[in-house]
Amino acid sequence: MQTIVNWDAVEWVLLDMDGTILDLSFDNYFWRELVPQRYAEKNGLTLKHAREVLQPKFEAVQHTLPWYCTDYWSELTGLDMAGLKREVRERIGPIDGAEDFLKAVRASGRRLWLATNAHADSWRLKLEYTGFGRYFEQVICSHDFGYPKEDLRFWAAAQAAHPFDPARTLFVDDSMPVLSAAQAFGIGQVVGIRQPDSLLPERPLDAFTSVRTLAELTPALSAAG
Repeated sequence: MQTIVNWDAVEWVLLDMDGTILDLSFDNYFWRELVPQRYAEKNGLTLKHAREVLQPKFEAVQHTLPWYCTDYWSELTGLDMAGLKREVRERIGPIDGAEDFLKAVRASGRRLWLATNAHADSWRLKLEYTGFGRYFEQVICSHDFGYPKEDLRFWAAAQAAHPFDPARTLFVDDSMPVLSAAQAFGIGQVVGIRQPDSLLPERPLDAFTSVRTLAELTPALSAAG
């Protein structure tokens, strides 16, 4: 059996939140359905017209820090994004097997950190609602540094603020641009998630070692631990 991760070489485990430990179906529903619906209602538009207005605004900032900022979108749309997320928080849920992986990392004695592009309004709500906050020693948020995880400057700033050895770090994420930046920075082991949304099929991540979900990494970690 092929070993996906060399656990003997891992001291720090850095995990993405949305699409890695939490089901991306929440975010896809929020941005693709709820926000256009509420924007249409607020502005007296049809849903189709609202989507036509919002789509170029989304595309203009994708993979930049504003894309992940609830304050930015609240100002741009006139909607209370943080409030909307709280309103539908019952849709927030873990990816199957994610909590078992978190428990296994903690049981192994390794350092477990969250590395997220999510705005504080979002990650605090999600970690509180799921109870996952208790597993993480550190939450590293891109908004604290001014650069998204897709930017090498995020990684340099994160390491300066929270020292870790990149060579002895495992990083798991569902985003190709983020995985590429982590690899370029020198993270020792980088693994992609192929099914971040449980309601959608897997998608290939040919450029990286990848798993369907974190559950695939748990057995070898438990044995190593």
